[in-house]
Amino acid sequence: MEREEEDTTPKSREPPPPPPSYSLLLRIMSKRRTWVCLFVLVYAIILSSSWNFVKSILSWYKLQAQPSSSSSGWPALYASMLLGGVFGLLSMIAALALTVPATLVIWITVVVLLAFFGKPRKVLVVEGRKITREIFGFVLKILLKEGNIVAAVCVILGYFALFRKTSEGVS
Repeated sequence: MEREEEDTTPKSREPPPPPPSYSLLLRIMSKRRTWVCLFVLVYAIILSSSWNFVKSILSWYKLQAQPSSSSSGWPALYASMLLGGVFGLLSMIAALALTVPATLVIWITVVVLLAFFGKPRKVLVVEGRKITREIFGFVLKILLKEGNIVAAVCVILGYFALFRKTSEGVS
């Protein structure tokens, strides 16, 4: 009698198993060392390309600051502005890599606290969207401000270093 009841119940359809390559990819990407390796690889690419850009800026500056040309400070100003821009952008990227996990933790904490205080799901979704907008706006403002400060400091220091180097080379 039990067999008859089992046969009459509709069998639930199980989703087909994922392909082995997908399972392997999920297993690899769930490892912390994989993410660390990706992080290091991306930063190595960014640093390598920016290092090449810095070297090209400095080689352009050396061509412009030849003793035979006029000893104005314009090439030093242009080169220092480009160098400051590169270092400011790099500092913003580095700060962004640190702020994304912290921002996610803050966002999750606030949404969980709202859920604990008994907010309905619809209200929770609306509040979560507003909080996300506010957090990312705040983080973006801080990143831009800090990146601009780093860029300005690098421009000033770079200008004085390059202009002094040119002045000493002419004398």
